[in-house]
Amino acid sequence: MLIKQMTVGTMAVCCYIVGCEDTGQGIVIDPGGDDDKVIDMIKREKISVKYIVNTHGHPDHVCGNARLKEETGAPIVMHEEDITFFARPDMKDYFSMLGLPASPPPDKAVKDGDVLEVGNLSFEIIHTPGHTPGGMCLYSKPHLFAGDTLFVGAVGRTDFPGGDMALFMRSIKERLLTLPPDTIVWPGHGYGGSQSTIGKEKKTNPFLNGDW
Repeated sequence: MLIKQMTVGTMAVCCYIVGCEDTGQGIVIDPGGDDDKVIDMIKREKISVKYIVNTHGHPDHVCGNARLKEETGAPIVMHEEDITFFARPDMKDYFSMLGLPASPPPDKAVKDGDVLEVGNLSFEIIHTPGHTPGGMCLYSKPHLFAGDTLFVGAVGRTDFPGGDMALFMRSIKERLLTLPPDTIVWPGHGYGGSQSTIGKEKKTNPFLNGDW
């Protein structure tokens, strides 16, 4: 598996280009700006992009969707609950305050347990609501692309509309911390570091109560 982690955009989103080294097919996860930089990396690595995947619908994670779709022709993938939530007029108005380009409507809705097949790679959708209603992670053992659910030494915020801290912590503890300890965590922002493991986060992340 080829993994290229890039910090992009005004809000320092971790965008990922993940490719199957056998077939050259790949996905782009959370294109959050610096579109030329992302496109150059796709071309450099000779990746044929099958999907553009958003771990959630916040503007900083979707603002590169339009350009990436135009460049690659790949469909935009998002959890069905975030597609509905972020299509609401009040949510469009609220998040427009960030001043970031809007995304085209997603082309493919997914739900918990769905699998995206990309070349010889498989990515399981793990629904982790709480940061947003349709927040999700992508799991391709041993890699977890965690979006804004789990960071290195921290977790995502829940004070935006659609956030729910109790639900969020349940998502993390029941859906992510039950994965194998050696699972590599690739976060949606590199605030505390560029990667970690589930085992390390269970032991050291101060937001997880030290009970794991």
